[in-house]
Amino acid sequence: MLFHTGKLLSRLRTSKKLALQLTSALVVSSSVGTAAYAATKEGVTIELDGKKQVVYTHADTVGELLRAEEIKVANRDYISVSLSEKVEDDMKFVITKAKPFTLDVNGKPRQVWSTAKTVQELLDKQKIQLGEHDKVTPERNAAIQDNDTISIETAFPVILNVGGQQTNLWSTSITVADFLKQQQVVLQELDKVEPALDQLLAENILVTVTKVEKVTDVVEEPIPAAVVKQKDDSLPSGTEKVLQEGEDGVVRKTFEVVKENGIVTVRSLQKEEKLKDSKDRIIAVGTKAVDNYDTPSRGNGAVASEFYVEATAYGPDCAGCSGISAGGYNIKANPNMKLIAVDPRIIPLGSKVWVEGYGYAIAGDTGGAIKGHRIDVLYPSEAKASSWGRKRVKIRVLR
Repeated sequence: MLFHTGKLLSRLRTSKKLALQLTSALVVSSSVGTAAYAATKEGVTIELDGKKQVVYTHADTVGELLRAEEIKVANRDYISVSLSEKVEDDMKFVITKAKPFTLDVNGKPRQVWSTAKTVQELLDKQKIQLGEHDKVTPERNAAIQDNDTISIETAFPVILNVGGQQTNLWSTSITVADFLKQQQVVLQELDKVEPALDQLLAENILVTVTKVEKVTDVVEEPIPAAVVKQKDDSLPSGTEKVLQEGEDGVVRKTFEVVKENGIVTVRSLQKEEKLKDSKDRIIAVGTKAVDNYDTPSRGNGAVASEFYVEATAYGPDCAGCSGISAGGYNIKANPNMKLIAVDPRIIPLGSKVWVEGYGYAIAGDTGGAIKGHRIDVLYPSEAKASSWGRKRVKIRVLR
């Protein structure tokens, strides 16, 4: 009995040792298998929104790999490889997740998703082309972040007329006031604007700015001298003599002047001040009856002297003639009167004379060219004066 027991214990010890050996062998075998399996994984570098990570996978395709890594890729996201592409060792690819942005076009906002990093890139991805005068905020090369708002204002043609000068422009303004500010048009208090400043701007609208200014204008104007005529029975009828030269007065007038685009539209008198009184022009009008004589035999008075002179003729409208003779006779008003121009040193003014071929006359005028023994006889017209010509005639000065 003791023998069998000892033998049994010996066998048990042997069995335990064998079991331990078998167990150890299984453990070693398992470890070797695990290491071998791990060694078959592919190393893949994923760059997700700028951050890189390396993963090891037995996935066959990129899509399987992303599902295993719980990385979701939407259609709007960017991935540099196809989801069906086969995974290879040392493979690298990039994923950029789309971000939300607000795109506001002419005051109408809408949300868009994009992987763009700049305003211009976003516009390109949205297939938005801007015109030369269109306005975008922020600027095209500006970087953009999640939930940024990109505003686009589409320019349209506008006609601007300032002070009569018209220009064709482009604008993105909303109102007339905004447009004028954009164009740096400075309005003065009295300026007029059409349409009104608060009116909405529209394509091809005409905006007119009338420049209005109010100024004070001070002028001095003459007060014409009055003409006073007095009858004089010592002067031959039909003749006139200036007794007092007239003199204009002066008045200062102050006007308020309104100009629109430089053109005077209103001129109103505000004040009037007399600076100098006028002086009447006094003229004696002859009333004495005078006979016109054609021959010396019908003379009136004795002959004081008789001599020859060189005679020319002139009319009341001659060049340089004022219409009033040196003796005060109005030859324009009395072109038919008998009157000669003389040198007062030879024939005193006012003398009654007889001229050969002309008749009796009054020495009532002078002339710059009438010097010495020379006279100028008056005719009612230049044509008749020309027919007289230049001749040597006898003249008698009567007492």
